[in-house]
Amino acid sequence: MLGDRKPASPEAVMPSPKPREPEPVQAGRLEFTAAEIGALAHLYRGEIYRSTVWRTRLDSSTNWAVVTTGIALSATYSSAEASPLPMVLVGLLVTVFLLFEARRYRYFNVWRARARLLETDFYAPMIRGEGPSPNSAWTELLANDYRNPSYHISYVRAIGRRLRRTYGWIFAIQAIAYYGKLAIHPLPLTTMSEIWDRASIGPIPGAIVVLAGVAFHSSWALFAFVTHRIEIADRRTRRNLIAMG
Repeated sequence: MLGDRKPASPEAVMPSPKPREPEPVQAGRLEFTAAEIGALAHLYRGEIYRSTVWRTRLDSSTNWAVVTTGIALSATYSSAEASPLPMVLVGLLVTVFLLFEARRYRYFNVWRARARLLETDFYAPMIRGEGPSPNSAWTELLANDYRNPSYHISYVRAIGRRLRRTYGWIFAIQAIAYYGKLAIHPLPLTTMSEIWDRASIGPIPGAIVVLAGVAFHSSWALFAFVTHRIEIADRRTRRNLIAMG
């Protein structure tokens, strides 16, 4: 019966004046589960595949730079009377290939950096017998990179990398071939004044052409050195998370 029900006690109706104790924060997991390790393995395979695809695109632009340089060499040294102008023009064309490849390298570096981070901070500890921890700095770094994807290096640094590793050698071959052409064709040089006549292009004096070539290759050498110093400073900043860059 309703009349027989006892009234609720004041303690049951009124909230307790004492503040509720906060619940203890659960400690993060110390290791990955088998399912998570499998998922990371498939993720690694996917990143390797994408980096391989973009690496192939890098090779294609490099191949075009090498092929065009070879064609210019063939045209320049086809005869003693051939003009050295093809070596000048191909230098400009290879510069365009360098700019294209640097843009592609920024995409390639995204997938390469992720795969490398998994190798250094996930697989390497596992191979050493250490359990890879999901609470390390690398997991947060990789997660943020997936949440907010962005380039890991600037366009200038990408140009510097491709220049030091590939295109610097192509430019060096072009410079040696060009000045070698001036030195031996149509006859070996006997006086330095002859080089100005051989280097002249139409109304442009030879001295200006030679000095422009020296400035062109010197500027690329300086560019490669400056970007290399930037790379070293960035690696010191990132320390153990060097893979992401």
